Amino acid sequence: MAEREYNLAVFIDFENLALGFDGTRSTALGKGRDGKRGALPFDIAKVLERLVEKGKVIVKKAYADWEAYAAYKRPFHEAAIELIEIPRRSMTGKNSADIRLVVDAMDLCYSKDHVDMFVIVSGDSDFSPLVSKLKENGKNVIGLGMKDSSSELLISNCDEFIFYEELQPPSQRHIGTITKKIPKAKRQVFQLLVESVAALHRENKEVLWSSMVKQTMQRKRPSFSESHYGYESFSDLLKDAEVHGVVGLRRDSRSGTLIVEGFGKEN
Repeated sequence: MAEREYNLAVFIDFENLALGFDGTRSTALGKGRDGKRGALPFDIAKVLERLVEKGKVIVKKAYADWEAYAAYKRPFHEAAIELIEIPRRSMTGKNSADIRLVVDAMDLCYSKDHVDMFVIVSGDSDFSPLVSKLKENGKNVIGLGMKDSSSELLISNCDEFIFYEELQPPSQRHIGTITKKIPKAKRQVFQLLVESVAALHRENKEVLWSSMVKQTMQRKRPSFSESHYGYESFSDLLKDAEVHGVVGLRRDSRSGTLIVEGFGKEN
């Protein structure tokens, strides 16, 4: 009953993203105006959290002069992203990263048929021909970039474009329903369930089969298993969530499979 799952390849033009950061080079390096180390202005975890809602991310590469963006190396490594070092040169500079990204993306396009969705994390209009060529080869292409530094040409050429600034956590209204009168041991798994259902709604899935919901939960948290929370089956987890007013359920009349109708009544 599950819909086909996309396999994603993510290519990050980090040099371009840095152009969209607020302020100067020191801000991009994760330092505030007073020179002290602060929160990094770009959160790669938030990007990947959004992308796993679309499918399985199987390739992740980021291109930059990483000596210039050393503060990002650790979070990118923790996210299992391959860092492609493109030393800054006086004559070629940023174009070197662009060309390497295009070559790698096209090589993957032709050599790996199972990769059917490409994500270009950049706002550079120079990638518009790459987007066109990927689409010509039957690939879905998503762009993701900063609002102030993303080209209209690139935005209009992608199948979908996501602005980094609009990446938000799931609705607090829905998450709030799992914190009242629910045993503490169940809150974590119910929150993951709610986030996954919200993600499927965001992707405009019309029928939320139970298997589809479980797949999304596993993509968001690969270690997820209903047995860890004391349930014999995923259906048991869904039924318990319905009892606690977290989600609404119905059973398909033909297959007998559980379908998540939406969010339940607030406790």
